[in-house]
Amino acid sequence: MNSRRELLKTGLFGASALAMAPSLFADSASTGQWPTRFIFIHKGNGLLPESLVPPSFDAEQLESERKKEAFVADLDGHELPEWMTPIASHRDNMTILQGLSGKMCTTGHHTWCSSLGAFKANERISSIPWATVDFELAKMFPSPFEHIELACFPTGGGNSRGNINGIEKGFSARGPQQPNYAFGSPKVALQELFKSVSADPTERTRYELERSMLQFLAKGEAGLAEEQLGYERLKVANYADAIQDVRARNRRVDGMAESIRKHIPKLDAKYLSENLSTIDRQSGLTEILLSTLISGMTNVATFTVDELGTPYTGLSGIEGENVNLHDVGHNKSFGGVEAIEIRNRVREQHMTVVDRIVSRLKSVPEGDGNMFDNTVLLYFSDNGETHHSKGTEWPFVVLAGDNARLNLGRRYIRLPGYGQPGHKTLGNWYTTILNVYGNSIDHYGALDVALTNPQKGPIEELLG
Repeated sequence: MNSRRELLKTGLFGASALAMAPSLFADSASTGQWPTRFIFIHKGNGLLPESLVPPSFDAEQLESERKKEAFVADLDGHELPEWMTPIASHRDNMTILQGLSGKMCTTGHHTWCSSLGAFKANERISSIPWATVDFELAKMFPSPFEHIELACFPTGGGNSRGNINGIEKGFSARGPQQPNYAFGSPKVALQELFKSVSADPTERTRYELERSMLQFLAKGEAGLAEEQLGYERLKVANYADAIQDVRARNRRVDGMAESIRKHIPKLDAKYLSENLSTIDRQSGLTEILLSTLISGMTNVATFTVDELGTPYTGLSGIEGENVNLHDVGHNKSFGGVEAIEIRNRVREQHMTVVDRIVSRLKSVPEGDGNMFDNTVLLYFSDNGETHHSKGTEWPFVVLAGDNARLNLGRRYIRLPGYGQPGHKTLGNWYTTILNVYGNSIDHYGALDVALTNPQKGPIEELLG
């Protein structure tokens, strides 16, 4: 099975994990019903809860924050943390959400896909028990590609195994024992996602050859699955399903070629290099993300802006330094800049990415408003509160459009701290999102066996 597994890492299956939803892609322009779009942006090395606290809070608010006691504050009139400056103009759409926990996840240095699935997971495919929340949402708002994942991979170990420019296991999951695959470079993402409408005759020929190959492989894999037993049978069946998904996706993409062609990203040459800085990689992948959303290729995107082993290059003020985020987690300075300040600059860089996404979507008309009106963007850490995380806190910054059904608003929301009455988990948060948008699941995610207070269900005060 090694050869088939490797196929999933080639151009042929570059988007195999971007499975098709079973229902037809709605013609929103004719129905007047616009899909909600979800963008999950997550980072490595933790997200320090104290870094999200507005510096203008009064003594009473700061004391409640110190004790992790529940309170809500209107962000209007409050000074945002300095690293949030790039998104200050989007304050009316912003929510800072504190107090969630995720001890049911794999914590410490990495969580892999468990932070999106609220379960314990490692790099083993067998550790994935169900689809991550982004894929659950993608099923609810179907599109030709269902879901697109992009990642600034680590250079050594981790998901990419050093292949940071390729297509490797990402941080999402399509279903049980079905990892998603992510694009690691703007060049590869551009080639694979837009080859069906490429002006390059070589790319077009390649696309047609792949379609023929998929047809051939679909017959072979389906038959082979019947010959296997147990786990091997499940693996082969997953490959067969992936092939059929890509074939169905291609048919739908062909039907919207004109819209896709209109929104092919125009990338500067530096973004197509195989040796680009982390900052340029983030910028190039951001353009890919925006093009897939604006063209209608997908309604759900997940973007890993960095991971613990991502070599950070091009960072503001220390552009020539190769910043090791693991060392930053152990308070090492780089280029004469202290670790805490490097953390600030990394987060500020992430906010420039968020601003670019939100500003661009606000500029695209949709119905009586713009595309961002129907968008929810979540920024969070893949491993909770700090470098060696325990999972007791899992901060989020959420930017949501005017048509978002969640009850968020322009607020700082501090939920009760871990172990306090009314405490909520990642599972409660994801259950809330799914419930609000039409999946009335009783509870999404695993439970925290160490918590004694009730854990199931949505967060009532955030229901729209």
